[in-house]
Amino acid sequence: MSEEQAIGIMGGTFDPIHYGHLMLADCALDQFKLEQVIFVPSANPPHKFNKKITPVEMRYEMTLLATMDNPYFTVSKVEMKRPGSSYTIDTVKYFRERYPEYQIYFITGADTILEIDTWKSPNELMQIVYFIAAVRPGYSFERLEKEFYQKYRDRIFFLEMPEIGISSTDIRNRIKAGKTIKYQVHPAVEAYIKKYQLYLKE
Repeated sequence: MSEEQAIGIMGGTFDPIHYGHLMLADCALDQFKLEQVIFVPSANPPHKFNKKITPVEMRYEMTLLATMDNPYFTVSKVEMKRPGSSYTIDTVKYFRERYPEYQIYFITGADTILEIDTWKSPNELMQIVYFIAAVRPGYSFERLEKEFYQKYRDRIFFLEMPEIGISSTDIRNRIKAGKTIKYQVHPAVEAYIKKYQLYLKE
């Protein structure tokens, strides 16, 4: 791990953002000595082209509410300002230009790491940023033995975290079923969801 100045980028649909996202960002901030973590709501995620998602403006507002208590968290509109599909390679190039003197870490889950070789320009992506991948205790790394990942093994760092069992999909399902989501999302996000009656129908 480098001793240089470093920032983290945490991309995602955040539909809605929950405590699992915040815990991962905070653990990465602490362990990798990041100056800040920048949350980037994906405006038009290409992997969800045919799926119904909440308008990005509302997902952005929920992300702002969820991160407002932490001075080391910020939220970017970079993908909201860019037309077309939201590709990670374009986002990291933007931050690479904006923070030329910083190490940049892209924070994600281990399962997402396994999909990077299917993303746009994966080789260029791996050369621009480092990756922090959250893994559960006892996670098997056998699936990372593919040639692509072995090639970039020194660009991927693993962050062991307890399995907390919170997902955006489960939260949406719980809301649709009339169940509580307390302690799964920030109270301000819970209030926002109730105010705008989000996820009652999918």
